Amino acid sequence: MFYIFKIWLALLFVLVFSACAQSEQNDSRPNILFILADDLGYADVGFNGATDIKTPNLDDLANNGITFTQAYAAHPFCGPSRAGLLTGRYPHKFGSQFNLPDIPHSGGLGVPTSETFISEVLQQAGYFTGAIGKWHLGEMKEHHPNNRGFDEFYGFLPGGHHYHPEMFNKRVDALRQAGRTTLHHYLQPLEHNGTEVRETEYLTDGLSREAVNFIAKAEEKKQPFFLYLAYNAPHTPLEATDADLAKFPNIKDKKRKTYAAMVYALDRGVKRVVDELKRTGQFDNTLIIFMSDNGGKVSEGANNGPLRAGKGSVYEGGHRSPMFFHWPKQIKTTSEYRYLVHALDFFPTFAALAQAKIADTIALDGKNIWPAVRDNTVAHQGESYFVMRHRGGLSDVAAHREQWKAVRVANGPWALYDVNKDPEEKHNVNEDYPNLLIDMVTEMNAWSWTHEAPRWFHIHQEGVQWREDSMPRFHETFNLPVQGAR
Repeated sequence: MFYIFKIWLALLFVLVFSACAQSEQNDSRPNILFILADDLGYADVGFNGATDIKTPNLDDLANNGITFTQAYAAHPFCGPSRAGLLTGRYPHKFGSQFNLPDIPHSGGLGVPTSETFISEVLQQAGYFTGAIGKWHLGEMKEHHPNNRGFDEFYGFLPGGHHYHPEMFNKRVDALRQAGRTTLHHYLQPLEHNGTEVRETEYLTDGLSREAVNFIAKAEEKKQPFFLYLAYNAPHTPLEATDADLAKFPNIKDKKRKTYAAMVYALDRGVKRVVDELKRTGQFDNTLIIFMSDNGGKVSEGANNGPLRAGKGSVYEGGHRSPMFFHWPKQIKTTSEYRYLVHALDFFPTFAALAQAKIADTIALDGKNIWPAVRDNTVAHQGESYFVMRHRGGLSDVAAHREQWKAVRVANGPWALYDVNKDPEEKHNVNEDYPNLLIDMVTEMNAWSWTHEAPRWFHIHQEGVQWREDSMPRFHETFNLPVQGAR
């Protein structure tokens, strides 16, 4: 009898120890809050030098965390950028290198379900997962956020939305009463987990409110959480509240003023979210990441200074993003990380921090950068990162390797820049480092062989031109200075 008692006691000890170990794991794993702005200019936040736009809440987080000076989006356009961010893979590798077509032409298209999203990995690891805001990755059931690893979704499926609920609801109601069954993509309804909802607040404020609600739910569940808070601000249409516009009397340009007010509303929302994290006791162990999906659109009020060009470009202004990490439990002092990182790194980084298993069949294009960021060492020593945008029957391409960047726009000449010393990309040093340029272009040409043909085109004419021009014609893109390119 005593022997049986000892066995029972040993089993009880194992069960209790295992439960405690699991609890300790869940308690130690961070919450992950990823805040994504839409078309935000590099110089349009205070922590990156903005003087005419007020972002005190983002600045407070940045100034008490780690800011990044060479952080890149996955693509210079919205849809492919988000596809790369959530899959950890170049969107070109699964045919998602163009924005999805606008409704009603989007059909059953979306990021293929053969691709795994980081939300799925974190959900399987015991995280409570949420997506709020802009999706832009597919609108059919199989592509819906709730079927891509997100327990909660509040937002809209297409690539844009109006901000003022009164105007939006009035227009939608009028169209439906007139018998319209198909609505313009910016007039698609908001939804919560597949059910249509009618917003009553300015959209940015409404998305912030839902983020607060999600954080409160996460606290009740006693699970670590992953929240993908994808604001559509300050993407067009440029629409702001009168109260926010009044904050910027010194900005005379109408577009810039409205854009500034939209960024201000986003910043205000971040404060609401941070306040809820503090109220629920989750702030210290929440890793907050902030960045933009691509560069700002200069023609719509953005400022990417001192970077060259803007949204859609393979120059720095098209895909270098303002970014910070904030994590009070781990980041004790303010610092600046001056080495290259990119959005494809988030998948493996988040999985590592969540102690989540990544299937061997998933071939990621990024790496876990947290150890390097924590220790302020080079994350991608000798490793390259590529950017490519197809347009007009040609391709714009760029290869990054540490501080070096090889770039070619359409059929123009190849250039090489040291973007740490020359972020404006004014001083071409290809004649000083000809072998480096050849090596980088050769590597990018090899990378292009991993691409899949586009599964869709944003507009019909793009597809027509792609076929008529026998794209992608990489033998022309990489023909000089490299010989033997395909």
